[in-house]
Amino acid sequence: MVQRRAVTAVLAAAALLVTAGCSSGDGGTSGGGSAFPNARSTEPGSPSSQQSAEATPPAKGSVKVLRTVTEDLDTPWGLAPLPEGGLLVSSRDKGTITRVDEKTGKKTVMGEVPGVAPAGEGGLLGIALSPDYASDHMIYAYFTTASDNRIVRMLYDEKKPPGEQLGAPDTIFKGIPKGMIHNGGRIAFGPDKMLYAGAGETGDRELAQDKKALGGKILRMTPDGEPAPGNPFGDSVVYSYGHRNVQGLAWDDKQRLWASEFGQDTWDELNQIKPGDDYGWPVVEGKSDNPKYHNPIAQWPTDDASPSGIAYAEGSIWMAGLKGERLWRIPLNGTKASAAPEAFLKGKYGRLRTVVSAGGDKLWLTTSETDGRGSPGKGDDRILEVEVK
Repeated sequence: MVQRRAVTAVLAAAALLVTAGCSSGDGGTSGGGSAFPNARSTEPGSPSSQQSAEATPPAKGSVKVLRTVTEDLDTPWGLAPLPEGGLLVSSRDKGTITRVDEKTGKKTVMGEVPGVAPAGEGGLLGIALSPDYASDHMIYAYFTTASDNRIVRMLYDEKKPPGEQLGAPDTIFKGIPKGMIHNGGRIAFGPDKMLYAGAGETGDRELAQDKKALGGKILRMTPDGEPAPGNPFGDSVVYSYGHRNVQGLAWDDKQRLWASEFGQDTWDELNQIKPGDDYGWPVVEGKSDNPKYHNPIAQWPTDDASPSGIAYAEGSIWMAGLKGERLWRIPLNGTKASAAPEAFLKGKYGRLRTVVSAGGDKLWLTTSETDGRGSPGKGDDRILEVEVK
């Protein structure tokens, strides 16, 4: 599918942000000196008075690791719980999707995705279930090929033998720039049943501000790969721009979209996403005084986070940190943080890649020690069941 041209951008809404410093210990410790002034809503029709009426979680939370679900995974990246039970996990470097029995930890390789060309940070990345999975049994995957990043869908047939359970991939969208770094890769279906994808700028910084380019964006499309109705730039899949490398997408209980983003040397970010807004890269990293750019809700020194997956549970965004080797909690009140972010599990399980809601106060959490930047042997890579408050 070819890239589609975009029209002029709308002005971005500015929001005040916070800085959370380095944490110590494994209890929930927060950065000092953070301030959380009121910020206006970034969703149409959601004034600050409505925000204040929303339930606010406690300023302090807790995290308890209940168990290791499975271990000895190879470069796990995407994670998708099945409604009938079981967890699907993608292997970035092997290009396979494995089903894990969440009760016993048994692993069954479903199949290898053809066309995956792993290199650097590229390979088989995010996976998601069709919004009509109960009837169509389709699995979507974002992966790097020899020429681009693309999104495909495959039929999952568990009645076939292990290794042969994935049907031939149907490419729904292609032409997303690829690189040795910053391939983005997270995909998720939103409450609107549209498919959202985080596309990195591959190290080519200028792509992020070019609304005609697909790199450095959050993309929004139909399940068939067409520009979704209501997108801000007409016949284009571009939903927001000015991103460096988005690897986390999640919606809160009011159907607002949140995204985590890798910074370069100074600030990693958690952003609340508004269609058509410019999130600043490469002009700014972190907070800006320029109202043209949409400010992050929270920011971290890159050593403390390097965020990948995020999930929403118990009134907070939960953000996995790679270099930071910790799980961050960001309690929310509307479209702002209601208290300072807290860090948990610091250094306990190494690099943390993906976090997914398991319903209620439970999360699934994957580690990422075999991605070339970790320390294989520290338990290798595993899936954890975590209780949060």
